[in-house]
Amino acid sequence: MSPEQLSNILFEGEGLTVEFKRKVSSPEKIAKAMIAFANTHGGILIFGIDDDGSVVGVDSEKEEIDLIFTAAKQHCYPPIEPGIEIIEFEGKDVIVVTIEQSKMKPHHLVSLNGDAGKVFIRSGSQNVIASDEMIKLLKYEQNEQPVVITIGEKERRLLNYLDKFGRITVKEFSNLVRISESEASDILVNLVRAGVLKINIANGGDYFTLA
Repeated sequence: MSPEQLSNILFEGEGLTVEFKRKVSSPEKIAKAMIAFANTHGGILIFGIDDDGSVVGVDSEKEEIDLIFTAAKQHCYPPIEPGIEIIEFEGKDVIVVTIEQSKMKPHHLVSLNGDAGKVFIRSGSQNVIASDEMIKLLKYEQNEQPVVITIGEKERRLLNYLDKFGRITVKEFSNLVRISESEASDILVNLVRAGVLKINIANGGDYFTLA
């Protein structure tokens, strides 16, 4: 990455594929961001940059890079292969870590705390825990076989409901047609895969709308 490209990224600020870090505070926190990028569209982590985009630089490139590799290898499963560059910018060194969109989704967090085993995805400029339905969709991304769906009574009631109310959750669909939440989840996921529905990430829980 050239200094000019870095300057443009700093001007645009954080977003779906960009996150700034002052330093590696802990490998587990960095692993969450790596996992989120790998599970979504890929992205870059830039170390030595404050949240407001100001350049503070890194004190020890070697120490920071060692922690980055620890995060990628020991706290991500499957492990992630980061691309790492050291760039001099405004007289200070910053570290640019590139995470490609993975072909081995979903990646999980390896941790000893309460987030152990969780899957993270990128939503806007945030790293969020993926819902069960999103995890299913990540797994299905590796399956290139066409999706076969049947529009039966349950599906027709679902589509009529969405025409009227615009959105629905797994629990609401389960109650609507009186099936288990597990079955409701599978139906909704298959309809997303078929391009009939769209999954929407929300803090209060994912919901589904017509595509």
